[in-house]
Amino acid sequence: QLQFVESGGGLVQPGGSLRLSCAGSGFSSDYYAIGWFRQAPGKEHEGVACIRMSDSNTYYADPVKGRFTISADAAKNTVYLQMNSLKPEDTAVYYCAADPWGRATLTADLYDYWGQGTQVTVSS
Repeated sequence: QLQFVESGGGLVQPGGSLRLSCAGSGFSSDYYAIGWFRQAPGKEHEGVACIRMSDSNTYYADPVKGRFTISADAAKNTVYLQMNSLKPEDTAVYYCAADPWGRATLTADLYDYWGQGTQVTVSS
């Protein structure tokens, strides 16, 4: 059974950093794309970053470019999201998701498997 578990969320002050982890099980990550999405209250899922496991190509949404870094450890089936220079507008529940076709987009509808999410709150 395919499963993803996110961890690493919490409360951080503006300008601070967090590293989120997405641990997958029940699949081989070689051909997948793994994306990080976020959802703030009353808003749609927003694509943040994604990585294609076959070639490690990465893609970022404009609001997080230069601040967030996505990376993967294929041996551990784990994808990370390093978030630096956090802003209050980054506050949201962060989800990781997998696209078994490896398309590596920031379009939520193309991802089939989702974790339960981890809350990130940026506040002083």
